[in-house]
Amino acid sequence: MGDQKFQHKKYSTPRHPWEAARIEQEREILERYGLKNKRELWKSLSILDSFRTQARTLEGKMRYQDEYSMQQFKNMIRRLQRFNILNEGATLDDVLSLKIDDILERRLQTLVFKMKLAATIKQARQLITHGQISLGGRRVTIPGLMVEASLEPTLSYDADSPLADELHPLRQAMLKKNKGTEEEKETPAEAGAEEEEPEDKKEVKEPAKEGEN
Repeated sequence: MGDQKFQHKKYSTPRHPWEAARIEQEREILERYGLKNKRELWKSLSILDSFRTQARTLEGKMRYQDEYSMQQFKNMIRRLQRFNILNEGATLDDVLSLKIDDILERRLQTLVFKMKLAATIKQARQLITHGQISLGGRRVTIPGLMVEASLEPTLSYDADSPLADELHPLRQAMLKKNKGTEEEKETPAEAGAEEEEPEDKKEVKEPAKEGEN
């Protein structure tokens, strides 16, 4: 028998749990990305902190052209590129300037919503947990899964899901909603163009003649 493995926390909690500004910020992030609870947010924050910590450590060592540190830096950048978090040619400053949104944008739940496979961010989570979503030809049920850039084009409804049928009522409803959203975006611009009167057609009032009151 092998050594027994013990589960350990994959996140750390805030040092000051009752900061009003931080609580409000966390609430807004939970709502925007449809997170189930703050633990999911803290896990993403831990991923972000691990990259930042590694970047700060390498920053000092790379000044002396340490080959091992240079290789570690390349591996870290390559990993971030694999998840489409950073582009080719990124530097340590780019890693240190990463935000929590850069991590949360790569979650499966977020991408399902962004690719319009779900009408809302919360519905995206429901579809994933119910086994309606496929990634790389396999059914996935983990909303917080970090999606690699190479697998992103394969994100779709599962082949065995009723939603694979384009005539499914839910897909038709989402199609109508998406069309309505696009029309709303176009309407203000068109209305503004119609309301604007050409300069040469504007009425020019003549000054009143003396004695006319």
